[in-house]
Amino acid sequence: MLLKSVFLIAVLITTSFSTFANSDVNALANRVTDRSMIILNEVITQIGARPAGSQQEKNTVKLVADIWQQANLTRVQRQSFNVEIKGQVINSQNIWVTLPGDSAKHIVIGAHYDSTGVKAGSQGATDNGVAMALVTALAEQLSAYQLNATVTFVLFGAEEVGLQGAKAFVNQMVKSGQVPEPDSMINLDTIAGGDKLYIHSPTQTPYKSCNNTSTYNASPAVRGELLLLAKNKQLAFNLHPSFPGYPEGETAGWSDHAPFACAGIPIAYIEATNFAINGRDGFDGYSQSLHPGLWDCLDTSLQTACDRDTEERWGRIWHTGQDRLDTLETLHPGRLRAQLSDVSELLVDYLIGDVLTPRHGR
Repeated sequence: MLLKSVFLIAVLITTSFSTFANSDVNALANRVTDRSMIILNEVITQIGARPAGSQQEKNTVKLVADIWQQANLTRVQRQSFNVEIKGQVINSQNIWVTLPGDSAKHIVIGAHYDSTGVKAGSQGATDNGVAMALVTALAEQLSAYQLNATVTFVLFGAEEVGLQGAKAFVNQMVKSGQVPEPDSMINLDTIAGGDKLYIHSPTQTPYKSCNNTSTYNASPAVRGELLLLAKNKQLAFNLHPSFPGYPEGETAGWSDHAPFACAGIPIAYIEATNFAINGRDGFDGYSQSLHPGLWDCLDTSLQTACDRDTEERWGRIWHTGQDRLDTLETLHPGRLRAQLSDVSELLVDYLIGDVLTPRHGR
Protein backbone atom coordinates (compact mmCIF):
# COMPACT_ATOMS: atom_id res chain seq x y z
CA MET A 1 0.00 0.00 0.00
CA LEU A 2 2.84 2.35 0.92
CA LEU A 3 4.66 1.62 -2.34
CA LYS A 4 1.46 2.24 -4.29
CA SER A 5 1.00 5.61 -2.55
CA VAL A 6 4.59 6.63 -3.24
CA PHE A 7 4.16 5.65 -6.89
CA LEU A 8 0.95 7.69 -7.21
CA ILE A 9 2.59 10.72 -5.60
CA ALA A 10 5.53 10.42 -8.01
CA VAL A 11 3.19 10.21 -10.98
CA LEU A 12 1.28 13.28 -9.78
CA ILE A 13 4.48 15.26 -9.26
CA THR A 14 5.83 14.27 -12.69
CA THR A 15 2.53 15.05 -14.40
CA SER A 16 2.24 18.39 -12.61
CA PHE A 17 5.80 19.34 -13.54
CA SER A 18 5.23 18.37 -17.17
CA THR A 19 2.02 20.36 -17.32
CA PHE A 20 3.70 23.36 -15.69
CA ALA A 21 6.69 23.10 -18.03
CA ASN A 22 4.50 22.84 -21.13
CA SER A 23 2.46 25.76 -19.84
CA ASP A 24 5.63 27.86 -19.63
CA VAL A 25 6.63 26.94 -23.19
CA ASN A 26 3.12 27.70 -24.44
CA ALA A 27 3.21 31.06 -22.67
CA LEU A 28 6.51 31.84 -24.40
CA ALA A 29 5.01 30.90 -27.77
CA ASN A 30 2.10 33.25 -27.06
CA ARG A 31 4.53 36.07 -26.26
CA VAL A 32 6.34 35.42 -29.53
CA THR A 33 3.02 35.64 -31.39
CA ASP A 34 2.07 38.86 -29.59
CA ARG A 35 5.42 40.47 -30.33
CA SER A 36 5.28 39.34 -33.95
CA MET A 37 1.92 41.04 -34.41
CA ILE A 38 3.23 44.25 -32.82
CA ILE A 39 6.31 44.23 -35.06
CA LEU A 40 4.24 43.46 -38.16
CA ASN A 41 1.87 46.34 -37.46
CA GLU A 42 4.82 48.66 -36.89
CA VAL A 43 6.39 47.66 -40.20
CA ILE A 44 3.14 48.07 -42.13
CA THR A 45 2.11 51.39 -40.56
CA GLN A 46 5.53 53.06 -40.34
CA ILE A 47 7.32 51.60 -43.39
CA GLY A 48 4.78 49.96 -45.69
CA ALA A 49 5.89 48.11 -48.81
CA ARG A 50 9.59 47.28 -49.01
CA PRO A 51 10.85 46.95 -52.60
CA ALA A 52 14.35 45.52 -52.97
CA GLY A 53 17.00 48.23 -52.76
CA SER A 54 14.56 50.92 -51.58
CA GLN A 55 14.84 53.20 -48.58
CA GLN A 56 11.90 51.30 -47.08
CA GLU A 57 13.93 48.10 -47.23
CA LYS A 58 16.80 49.84 -45.45
CA ASN A 59 14.40 51.24 -42.85
CA THR A 60 13.24 47.71 -42.11
CA VAL A 61 16.79 46.60 -41.35
CA LYS A 62 17.18 49.53 -38.98
CA LEU A 63 13.93 48.65 -37.20
CA VAL A 64 15.04 45.04 -36.73
CA ALA A 65 18.50 46.08 -35.54
CA ASP A 66 16.93 48.44 -32.99
CA ILE A 67 14.64 45.70 -31.65
CA TRP A 68 17.48 43.22 -31.27
CA GLN A 69 19.85 45.75 -29.70
CA GLN A 70 17.16 46.80 -27.21
CA ALA A 71 16.94 43.12 -26.26
CA ASN A 72 20.69 43.26 -25.49
CA LEU A 73 21.58 40.94 -28.34
CA THR A 74 25.26 41.56 -28.89
CA ARG A 75 25.82 39.32 -31.93
CA VAL A 76 23.80 41.30 -34.47
CA GLN A 77 25.55 41.17 -37.85
CA ARG A 78 24.87 42.68 -41.24
CA GLN A 79 25.96 41.89 -44.76
CA SER A 80 25.70 44.48 -47.52
CA PHE A 81 25.64 43.36 -51.15
CA ASN A 82 25.06 44.86 -54.58
CA VAL A 83 23.16 43.22 -57.40
CA GLU A 84 22.30 44.31 -60.91
CA ILE A 85 18.58 44.14 -61.71
CA LYS A 86 17.42 45.08 -65.22
CA GLY A 87 20.54 47.14 -65.82
CA GLN A 88 20.35 48.95 -62.49
CA VAL A 89 22.65 48.23 -59.55
CA ILE A 90 20.82 48.13 -56.22
CA ASN A 91 22.15 47.72 -52.70
CA SER A 92 20.51 45.46 -50.14
CA GLN A 93 21.40 43.86 -46.80
CA ASN A 94 21.04 40.72 -44.76
CA ILE A 95 20.81 40.97 -40.99
CA TRP A 96 21.15 38.16 -38.47
CA VAL A 97 21.87 37.18 -34.91
CA THR A 98 23.19 33.85 -33.62
CA LEU A 99 22.12 32.44 -30.25
CA PRO A 100 24.32 29.67 -28.79
CA GLY A 101 22.67 26.40 -27.82
CA ASP A 102 23.24 23.26 -25.78
CA SER A 103 24.64 21.22 -28.67
CA ALA A 104 26.99 21.62 -31.61
CA LYS A 105 24.03 21.48 -33.97
CA HIS A 106 23.49 24.71 -35.92
CA ILE A 107 20.07 25.67 -37.34
CA VAL A 108 19.35 28.64 -39.58
CA ILE A 109 15.82 30.06 -39.49
CA GLY A 110 15.32 32.62 -42.22
CA ALA A 111 12.78 34.83 -43.96
CA HIS A 112 12.99 37.61 -46.49
CA TYR A 113 11.85 41.09 -45.50
CA ASP A 114 11.53 42.81 -48.88
CA SER A 115 8.23 42.87 -50.78
CA THR A 116 6.89 43.43 -54.27
CA GLY A 117 3.61 44.42 -55.89
CA VAL A 118 3.68 47.98 -54.56
CA LYS A 119 2.11 49.35 -57.76
CA ALA A 120 -0.81 46.96 -57.24
CA GLY A 121 -1.27 48.25 -53.69
CA SER A 122 0.48 45.43 -51.80
CA GLN A 123 1.83 46.13 -48.31
CA GLY A 124 3.72 42.84 -48.27
CA ALA A 125 1.81 41.78 -45.16
CA THR A 126 1.86 38.03 -45.79
CA ASP A 127 4.71 38.11 -48.30
CA ASN A 128 6.68 38.37 -46.24
CA GLY A 129 5.96 40.77 -43.39
CA VAL A 130 4.46 38.22 -41.01
CA ALA A 131 7.43 35.84 -41.32
CA MET A 132 9.90 38.72 -41.03
CA ALA A 133 8.16 39.78 -37.81
CA LEU A 134 8.23 36.22 -36.46
CA VAL A 135 11.97 35.76 -37.05
CA THR A 136 12.60 39.10 -35.34
CA ALA A 137 10.41 38.19 -32.36
CA LEU A 138 11.84 34.66 -32.03
CA ALA A 139 15.38 35.99 -31.66
CA GLU A 140 14.24 38.69 -29.23
CA GLN A 141 12.16 36.42 -26.99
CA LEU A 142 14.23 33.22 -27.11
CA SER A 143 17.45 35.03 -26.25
CA ALA A 144 16.54 34.70 -22.55
CA TYR A 145 16.43 30.89 -22.63
CA GLN A 146 18.65 27.91 -23.33
CA LEU A 147 18.13 26.48 -26.82
CA ASN A 148 18.49 22.88 -27.92
CA ALA A 149 20.92 23.95 -30.64
CA THR A 150 22.78 27.03 -31.83
CA VAL A 151 20.35 29.05 -33.95
CA THR A 152 20.99 31.81 -36.46
CA PHE A 153 17.94 33.98 -37.08
CA VAL A 154 18.46 35.72 -40.43
CA LEU A 155 16.46 38.15 -42.53
CA PHE A 156 17.27 38.23 -46.24
CA GLY A 157 17.03 41.24 -48.52
CA ALA A 158 16.16 41.27 -52.23
CA GLU A 159 14.41 37.91 -52.32
CA GLU A 160 11.80 39.16 -54.74
CA VAL A 161 14.43 39.89 -57.40
CA GLY A 162 16.07 36.48 -57.54
CA LEU A 163 16.77 35.28 -53.96
CA GLN A 164 19.74 37.64 -53.89
CA GLY A 165 20.05 37.91 -50.11
CA ALA A 166 20.01 34.17 -49.50
CA LYS A 167 22.50 33.61 -52.32
CA ALA A 168 24.85 36.24 -50.89
CA PHE A 169 24.54 34.78 -47.39
CA VAL A 170 25.37 31.25 -48.53
CA ASN A 171 28.10 32.19 -51.01
CA GLN A 172 29.86 34.96 -49.07
CA MET A 173 29.25 34.04 -45.44
CA VAL A 174 28.63 30.29 -45.12
CA LYS A 175 31.00 29.02 -47.80
CA SER A 176 33.77 31.32 -46.55
CA GLY A 177 33.33 30.06 -42.99
CA GLN A 178 32.38 33.47 -41.57
CA VAL A 179 29.11 31.83 -40.53
CA PRO A 180 29.42 28.22 -39.31
CA GLU A 181 27.91 25.82 -41.82
CA PRO A 182 24.33 25.04 -40.79
CA ASP A 183 23.17 21.50 -40.15
CA SER A 184 19.74 22.56 -41.42
CA MET A 185 17.75 25.56 -42.61
CA ILE A 186 14.06 26.38 -42.06
CA ASN A 187 12.63 28.89 -44.52
CA LEU A 188 9.58 30.95 -43.56
CA ASP A 189 7.85 32.53 -46.54
CA THR A 190 4.16 33.55 -46.58
CA ILE A 191 3.41 31.59 -43.42
CA ALA A 192 -0.07 33.05 -43.03
CA GLY A 193 -3.02 34.16 -45.16
CA GLY A 194 -3.61 31.10 -47.34
CA ASP A 195 -6.18 28.41 -46.60
CA LYS A 196 -3.76 25.75 -45.31
CA LEU A 197 -0.38 25.51 -43.58
CA TYR A 198 2.22 23.30 -45.27
CA ILE A 199 5.73 22.07 -44.52
CA HIS A 200 7.81 21.20 -47.61
CA SER A 201 11.10 19.58 -48.49
CA PRO A 202 12.98 20.13 -51.80
CA THR A 203 12.29 18.26 -55.00
CA GLN A 204 14.44 15.17 -55.50
CA THR A 205 15.60 16.63 -58.81
CA PRO A 206 18.18 19.38 -58.22
CA TYR A 207 16.98 22.94 -58.68
CA LYS A 208 17.96 24.54 -61.98
CA SER A 209 19.41 27.47 -60.04
CA CYS A 210 22.14 25.25 -58.51
CA ASN A 211 25.61 26.00 -59.89
CA ASN A 212 26.81 22.61 -58.67
CA THR A 213 24.15 19.90 -58.61
CA SER A 214 26.54 17.39 -56.99
CA THR A 215 26.14 19.11 -53.62
CA TYR A 216 22.34 19.34 -53.79
CA ASN A 217 20.51 18.05 -50.71
CA ALA A 218 16.89 16.89 -51.08
CA SER A 219 16.55 15.28 -47.66
CA PRO A 220 13.03 15.39 -46.17
CA ALA A 221 14.44 14.84 -42.66
CA VAL A 222 13.80 18.34 -41.29
CA ARG A 223 10.32 18.35 -42.79
CA GLY A 224 9.68 15.02 -41.07
CA GLU A 225 10.87 16.29 -37.69
CA LEU A 226 8.61 19.33 -37.87
CA LEU A 227 5.58 17.40 -39.09
CA LEU A 228 5.97 14.83 -36.30
CA LEU A 229 6.18 17.58 -33.72
CA ALA A 230 3.16 19.32 -35.25
CA LYS A 231 1.19 16.07 -35.10
CA ASN A 232 2.10 15.53 -31.45
CA LYS A 233 1.03 19.08 -30.63
CA GLN A 234 -2.12 18.79 -32.77
CA LEU A 235 -1.14 21.72 -34.96
CA ALA A 236 -2.75 21.97 -38.39
CA PHE A 237 0.21 21.46 -40.73
CA ASN A 238 -0.06 19.48 -43.96
CA LEU A 239 1.89 17.88 -46.77
CA HIS A 240 0.75 19.23 -50.09
CA PRO A 241 -0.78 16.59 -52.37
CA SER A 242 1.11 15.28 -55.36
CA PHE A 243 0.70 17.27 -58.56
CA PRO A 244 2.52 17.17 -61.93
CA GLY A 245 6.20 17.85 -61.46
CA TYR A 246 6.00 17.91 -57.66
CA PRO A 247 5.49 14.75 -55.61
CA GLU A 248 3.74 14.99 -52.27
CA GLY A 249 5.42 17.44 -49.90
CA GLU A 250 8.10 18.64 -52.33
CA THR A 251 8.56 22.24 -53.42
CA ALA A 252 10.41 24.12 -56.13
CA GLY A 253 13.30 26.52 -55.62
CA TRP A 254 11.30 29.74 -55.69
CA SER A 255 12.25 30.97 -52.21
CA ASP A 256 15.24 31.45 -49.92
CA HIS A 257 15.62 27.76 -49.09
CA ALA A 258 16.98 27.05 -52.60
CA PRO A 259 20.58 28.33 -52.19
CA PHE A 260 20.88 26.30 -48.97
CA ALA A 261 19.63 23.09 -50.61
CA CYS A 262 22.01 23.71 -53.51
CA ALA A 263 24.88 24.04 -51.01
CA GLY A 264 24.09 20.65 -49.47
CA ILE A 265 22.17 21.87 -46.42
CA PRO A 266 18.91 20.05 -45.50
CA ILE A 267 15.94 22.40 -45.55
CA ALA A 268 12.29 22.65 -44.62
CA TYR A 269 9.96 25.33 -45.92
CA ILE A 270 6.79 26.53 -44.16
CA GLU A 271 4.08 28.38 -46.08
CA ALA A 272 0.33 28.97 -46.12
CA THR A 273 -1.49 28.50 -49.43
CA ASN A 274 -3.89 25.97 -51.02
CA PHE A 275 -2.61 23.28 -53.35
CA ALA A 276 -6.11 21.86 -53.79
CA ILE A 277 -7.05 24.83 -56.00
CA ASN A 278 -6.83 24.36 -59.76
CA GLY A 279 -5.24 27.72 -60.42
CA ARG A 280 -4.19 29.51 -63.56
CA ASP A 281 -1.26 27.14 -64.07
CA GLY A 282 -2.74 24.11 -62.33
CA PHE A 283 -2.29 22.78 -58.80
CA ASP A 284 0.84 24.75 -57.98
CA GLY A 285 -0.07 26.64 -54.81
CA TYR A 286 -0.09 30.04 -56.47
CA SER A 287 -3.78 30.40 -55.67
CA GLN A 288 -3.78 30.94 -51.94
CA SER A 289 -7.47 30.94 -51.04
CA LEU A 290 -10.97 29.87 -52.01
CA HIS A 291 -12.53 33.00 -50.55
CA PRO A 292 -14.95 34.28 -53.24
CA GLY A 293 -13.75 37.82 -52.60
CA LEU A 294 -10.41 36.86 -54.19
CA TRP A 295 -11.95 35.64 -57.45
CA ASP A 296 -13.80 37.22 -60.36
CA CYS A 297 -15.97 34.11 -60.22
CA LEU A 298 -15.24 30.97 -58.21
CA ASP A 299 -16.65 27.53 -59.00
CA THR A 300 -16.67 26.20 -55.44
CA SER A 301 -17.50 22.62 -56.46
CA LEU A 302 -14.49 22.34 -58.79
CA GLN A 303 -12.29 24.73 -56.76
CA THR A 304 -11.33 26.74 -59.81
CA ALA A 305 -12.52 29.68 -61.89
CA CYS A 306 -16.03 29.69 -63.36
CA ASP A 307 -14.40 30.71 -66.65
CA ARG A 308 -10.69 30.00 -66.94
CA ASP A 309 -10.38 32.21 -70.01
CA THR A 310 -11.67 35.38 -68.36
CA GLU A 311 -10.54 34.93 -64.71
CA GLU A 312 -7.89 37.44 -63.67
CA ARG A 313 -7.69 37.23 -59.87
CA TRP A 314 -7.33 33.47 -59.29
CA GLY A 315 -7.56 33.59 -55.49
CA ARG A 316 -4.16 35.21 -55.19
CA ILE A 317 -2.86 37.28 -52.30
CA TRP A 318 0.90 37.46 -52.89
CA HIS A 319 2.12 40.42 -54.96
CA THR A 320 -1.39 41.87 -55.25
CA GLY A 321 -3.46 44.62 -53.67
CA GLN A 322 -5.02 41.95 -51.45
CA ASP A 323 -1.78 41.57 -49.46
CA ARG A 324 -2.76 44.19 -46.92
CA LEU A 325 -3.57 43.81 -43.23
CA ASP A 326 -6.93 45.57 -43.48
CA THR A 327 -8.03 43.53 -46.51
CA LEU A 328 -6.89 40.21 -45.06
CA GLU A 329 -8.63 40.83 -41.76
CA THR A 330 -11.85 41.61 -43.63
CA LEU A 331 -11.61 38.47 -45.78
CA HIS A 332 -10.54 36.07 -43.03
CA PRO A 333 -10.95 37.62 -39.56
CA GLY A 334 -8.34 36.23 -37.16
CA ARG A 335 -6.72 33.86 -39.67
CA LEU A 336 -3.38 35.60 -39.92
CA ARG A 337 -2.87 35.60 -36.16
CA ALA A 338 -4.09 32.01 -35.77
CA GLN A 339 -1.69 30.68 -38.40
CA LEU A 340 1.14 32.78 -37.00
CA SER A 341 0.37 31.30 -33.58
CA ASP A 342 0.65 27.75 -34.94
CA VAL A 343 4.02 28.47 -36.55
CA SER A 344 5.24 30.21 -33.38
CA GLU A 345 4.23 27.26 -31.20
CA LEU A 346 5.86 24.77 -33.55
CA LEU A 347 9.20 26.60 -33.70
CA VAL A 348 9.37 27.50 -30.02
CA ASP A 349 8.83 23.87 -29.09
CA TYR A 350 11.33 22.73 -31.75
CA LEU A 351 14.03 25.07 -30.43
CA ILE A 352 13.29 24.98 -26.69
CA GLY A 353 11.72 21.59 -25.91
CA ASP A 354 9.36 20.96 -23.03
CA VAL A 355 11.12 22.95 -20.30
CA LEU A 356 12.19 26.59 -20.18
CA THR A 357 15.68 27.09 -18.78
CA PRO A 358 16.87 30.69 -18.33
CA ARG A 359 20.05 31.52 -20.20
CA HIS A 360 22.96 32.72 -18.10
CA GLY A 361 25.54 35.19 -19.26
CA ARG A 362 23.55 36.78 -22.07
